[in-house]
Amino acid sequence: MNKLLIVDNPKKHHFSVDGVQVVSAKEYLTNPAFGTKKNLRVFNLCNDYGYQSKGYYVSLLAEARDHRPTPSVKSILDLKSPSLIRVASDELDSLIQRSLAGLKSNEFTLSIYFGQNVAKKYRELSRAFHRHYQVPYLRVKFQYNQKWQVQSLRTIPSKEIPEDHFPLIEEFAQAYFHKKRYDKAKPSTANYSLGIMVKEGDEAPASNPKALQKFVESAEKAGFATEFITGKDFNRLPAFDALFIRQSTHVNNETYRFARKAQAEGIALVDYPEAILKCSNKVYMAELLELAGVAQPKTVIVHRRNRKQVESLIGLPCVLKSPDSTFSFGVKKAETPEELDQITSTMLKKSELIIAQEFCFTDYDWRIGVLDGQAIYACKYFMARDHWQIYNWSADDKVDTEGEFETLPLNEVPSSIINIAVKSAKLLGDGLYGVDVKLIDNQPVVIEVNDNPNIDFGIEDKVLGNQLYELIINAFKERIEKRLKGIIQ
Repeated sequence: MNKLLIVDNPKKHHFSVDGVQVVSAKEYLTNPAFGTKKNLRVFNLCNDYGYQSKGYYVSLLAEARDHRPTPSVKSILDLKSPSLIRVASDELDSLIQRSLAGLKSNEFTLSIYFGQNVAKKYRELSRAFHRHYQVPYLRVKFQYNQKWQVQSLRTIPSKEIPEDHFPLIEEFAQAYFHKKRYDKAKPSTANYSLGIMVKEGDEAPASNPKALQKFVESAEKAGFATEFITGKDFNRLPAFDALFIRQSTHVNNETYRFARKAQAEGIALVDYPEAILKCSNKVYMAELLELAGVAQPKTVIVHRRNRKQVESLIGLPCVLKSPDSTFSFGVKKAETPEELDQITSTMLKKSELIIAQEFCFTDYDWRIGVLDGQAIYACKYFMARDHWQIYNWSADDKVDTEGEFETLPLNEVPSSIINIAVKSAKLLGDGLYGVDVKLIDNQPVVIEVNDNPNIDFGIEDKVLGNQLYELIINAFKERIEKRLKGIIQ
């Protein structure tokens, strides 16, 4: 790939780099020959990137020509965004404090040239800012007020660079331009950006690695640039158009905080914070289903005053659930009065209210995936070997931890199962849900409604294949376009 270094005046340019052609901004903008050239990489060193300036148009037309400019127009605009400046300041806070510790002044200016600084002790900080803002010459101003904070970010015109810096800048440029990634990277054609939230070591991840890759492929096909993010990326959320949570959700972990932030920023979202809040609490769900007239196993909300009545109301064996139980964690079966008393006592020490349900054994549970009020997949989840639940976390053999599955076309699922699942999901609003249903005496009953349901390669996608991933990605796209339409109107 050929590299162009675009400057205002080549005669006043201070250095050369092997294999990089220096071209004036005027020549690049006005010579029709550049419009037809392919496989160019443009490095824009104009003095001014202001709106409708030469520097601005160099990057803008480079993008139109698929010439891959640095900085991109998006990077130029990011420098003017107070919220994104705060994001960089917050995310790099510990590095900023460590790097600037010991300075006597209350102000400090960091000049970054191709990701480096002339002082070696600031190069780690310089590289970090360069990763956020792909700008060849960047000036960061810091101010101390109880701690160091970013005051401003802007590009550095060549005329403001001290003469004695240019020999080092030439060294930085040589290293910068000869990185292989500049030759191999492909131009981005993404219209939107999607952050997929995952967690390393997640005990019960919502998607396996192959499914995550399928989401990436479907997203890129639909015009999304995708990136896997973690709980450390909270302050970067405003940089994304959409957030897809594939980490185990809970109201008390980072997923709820991410969802709340995304919703406040107007970012397209699955799951909504309301879904995490409500689905993660079995007490709320039992009450919601009861008031809506949705059939469920005989259920009692248990507290200290009625705990002794559970056996007479439901019978034994019965199932006891902590309000925030997920993936069979915090779900116990009591077969004797002694077990009932012991489990109830333990659970009530952690929560004022718990759930008791009659025990209804079936060989499998139905799981109906519902997206924005429409059923999109159906599975039978069979109980783990010699166990009464789908998951048996205490199994000696890992093979026996989960039961088998069977995925069916929706038209082969009893309509009563589909109808009760969709009705239950609609009580919570739009979003992606997995509704667990049992068929008891030929009548469907809802066991629970789950936000953040599993979408695993080879299981939930067994019938629809790639179409399942595309349906979910298109839901994000529709959310974004609906929001943009509302803004325009």
